[in-house]
Amino acid sequence: MESFKKKIDKLCKERNAIILAHNYQRPKVQDIAHIVGDSLELALKASETEADVLVLCGVHFMAETASILCPDKRVLLPVISAGCPMAEMITPEALREEKLKNPDAVVISYVNTTAGVKAESDICCTSSNVINVVKSVEPDRPILMTPDRNLARFAASSCSDEGRNITWWDGYCPIHDMLDCENVKKVKELNPSALFIAHPECRPDVLSLADAVRSTSGMFRYVAESGADKFIVGTETGILHQMTLRFPDKTFIPADNNMVCSDMKKITLESIVTSLETMSPEVKVPDNIRLKAYSAVKRMLAIR
Repeated sequence: MESFKKKIDKLCKERNAIILAHNYQRPKVQDIAHIVGDSLELALKASETEADVLVLCGVHFMAETASILCPDKRVLLPVISAGCPMAEMITPEALREEKLKNPDAVVISYVNTTAGVKAESDICCTSSNVINVVKSVEPDRPILMTPDRNLARFAASSCSDEGRNITWWDGYCPIHDMLDCENVKKVKELNPSALFIAHPECRPDVLSLADAVRSTSGMFRYVAESGADKFIVGTETGILHQMTLRFPDKTFIPADNNMVCSDMKKITLESIVTSLETMSPEVKVPDNIRLKAYSAVKRMLAIR
């Protein structure tokens, strides 16, 4: 690993590049990254850096989001086939058809979507600000949320006292949707003192068992502020590496060891070196899509 790190450091200096890694990446990739965080954190920090090249270690929609926010920078995705099954469950064409059926609806799309879908949306949201985004919409306006049904149900439940009309696309994250109550209960029984933190992409019945429902970045804040020393973590297992690094005195237990995203694990140190050497594969969102998508993302960024 040390030889790869030296190569990557050398290439980054030559290219004026930085490595951005999502919390779900392989531990070795997280360890050599300049910035580790969730998809929105990576895009925001990328827009603030003076680097000319962004090596996005994540999946395709994240590289697109970086390109939307940083059109003057070169965005590299070391493995171009690293995609997101949930993001691929909706297309711009399908969303346009749905909008025709419900022309009065405000379209809120998860940041975990393609640039084309963002361009067809009124506003984007993250898993951390989704409730505030919903509340920013006029109370009498119907809302269509895409593409994650579980995130939409979480938002609808959290705003149930407001009587909002929320419908949603029937998409989901296969990794989070696979977590079931029986498995969570077994892990809780084995670790009775542990607090269970769940990601809002999990199913509603799983969220009902959680001590806290948080985005990935929110999970770190929750752990930091909690007096507990043991946590069951209901999200992709890659986050446990970063949690252990940041909180070495606390214990983290996966809610299910099978919560592993194969797309997130496609990027390796070797592929990062190759990407920096060849300056490819590059992800560039064309302006006719980028400008529309930027409008939805910009509205999202104004709501925390």
